[in-house]
Amino acid sequence: MSSRANPKVVVLMGGPSAEREVSLSSGAECAAALRVSGCDVIEVDAGRDLALRLTEISPDVVFNALHGRWGEDGCVQGLLEWMQIPYTHSGVLASSLALDKQRTKAAYRSVGLPVVESVIVPKGDVSKAHVMRPPYVVKPNNEGSSVGIYLVAADAKAPPVMADDMPEMVMVEAYAAGRELTTTVMGDRALGVTDIIVDGWYDYDAKYKAGGSRHVVPADVPQDIYDACLDYALRAHQVLGCRGVSRTDFRWDESRGLAGLILLETNTQPGMTPTSLAPEQAAYAGVSFPDLCRWMVEDASCNR
Repeated sequence: MSSRANPKVVVLMGGPSAEREVSLSSGAECAAALRVSGCDVIEVDAGRDLALRLTEISPDVVFNALHGRWGEDGCVQGLLEWMQIPYTHSGVLASSLALDKQRTKAAYRSVGLPVVESVIVPKGDVSKAHVMRPPYVVKPNNEGSSVGIYLVAADAKAPPVMADDMPEMVMVEAYAAGRELTTTVMGDRALGVTDIIVDGWYDYDAKYKAGGSRHVVPADVPQDIYDACLDYALRAHQVLGCRGVSRTDFRWDESRGLAGLILLETNTQPGMTPTSLAPEQAAYAGVSFPDLCRWMVEDASCNR
């Protein structure tokens, strides 16, 4: 990136994905933090005129605060590579790979990381009959933020009825019982483990509404589980080819010890809202929110 003390930074936010509102919140928080850290910040709501807007602004760095499709799946990363504008977070391949949950699992398995069984099937088949013995979860294969999640209980008599806005192909995944744990990776360092306490399912509202969930940092878990989360998250970050900051989510069935710890997914664009997990873990590790955002700007590059 530019060596300027006050780099011109475009914060990309909003966009057309299902996670637009979360991205707008993340972007506003990051823009404010970057101004505190001394950056010259311009906020841009990403639309079809994005290339033109970036040409007009000519930033030193793009801070990518987009979530979901187009912003997190390699699309905007490809545009930034084409325009040769340094940007934050992961590059084209890692972004595309990590947002595809099934291919992410294949990458995890290649280095011995534990996952549960899952299949990709047409959503029409899911609504006709159980495609897997309950309990199981149905979700889009390439969205985040718990958008479009269906939890099918063990005693469910009928399969779920899919909403019209669900994609044609969905993931059906064996339900992993236990606690929600997560670990943020910053560069080549796993920052800590958070235990996410929530009543019921950790859905969109639990993630983003005030009081929707409680975060315990550091997680009150046995040392071998804590260490395994740090190790697994760093290995996931590396096998996917992630850059900058990522966050890997786990389920842990404490009745099974280490054998009960499995990876769910890796987020290449972790939320940066007031209730988000990555900034909390950075703070626990001694990195303030403005310093975290500034580090991401200084880490920005092309060819990621």
